Amino acid sequence: MRDLGAGFRYLLKGQRWVARHGRSYGFGLLPGLITLVLYAAALVALALWGEDAVTWATPFADDWSRPWLGLFRGFLTAVLFALALLLAVVTFTAVTLLIGQPFYENLSEQVDRDVSPDGHAPESGLPLWRELWISARDSLRIVVRAALWGVLLFGCGFIPVVGQTAVPVIGFFVTGFFLTEELTAVALQRRSVDLRTRLTLLRSRKTLVWGFGTPLAVAFLVPFVAVFLMPGAVAGATLMARDLLGEEIDEGGEEDGDQAATTSPQPPSGSPSPGR
Repeated sequence: MRDLGAGFRYLLKGQRWVARHGRSYGFGLLPGLITLVLYAAALVALALWGEDAVTWATPFADDWSRPWLGLFRGFLTAVLFALALLLAVVTFTAVTLLIGQPFYENLSEQVDRDVSPDGHAPESGLPLWRELWISARDSLRIVVRAALWGVLLFGCGFIPVVGQTAVPVIGFFVTGFFLTEELTAVALQRRSVDLRTRLTLLRSRKTLVWGFGTPLAVAFLVPFVAVFLMPGAVAGATLMARDLLGEEIDEGGEEDGDQAATTSPQPPSGSPSPGR
């Protein structure tokens, strides 16, 4: 339970860090805004034409009597939209990080320098194209894992009582875990920590991960909130990554961000490690 609270505190510390670094926060909002527009357009299209898609996919029900036909297709339409919303929550972070890779890499490095006792931030030294390729590849792997969990939870949703109570809660914890993986990857890949090692590391501290990622997953369901929380989530995930690796966090440096707030972020010179 102590780790659960610690994870939530890292989420809050990240938001406080970006609040003290206004320019970093402002630049960090841009990728989220772009992603939000794209996702909103996709969800609106699904809301408008989702019922038509369900009708096309279920021709066997055309001869059913009312009200069973309407109930059946209405239920499938609702489930389709719910799954799309879940997928949007899971993939929003990955897509936003991919679009804003240079900004978030720079933000994460600033946090590392700010809280490191020696002011040092690890750098991978990879070119930007390599960084984007590794990020996209590993994000796809995470999305596939999340999708498999989504299918499993969808099936469990038909279990009476359990499907309407426990399954949604488990879904938020699963989503929170994958969100945390994507966010901590920004800092961990600069330390040459590959995907498999990252997952092992996160599983070893599940309650810490859930304390950070689950509240974030819930918050991301609220329109526009994800955009405004993303920069702070990256900052908090960087702090948590240092904890996971046993790196020292200088609390004094964490509280002192006024000087860094006066500098605007520049695209990083390095990129993630080949392990990403």
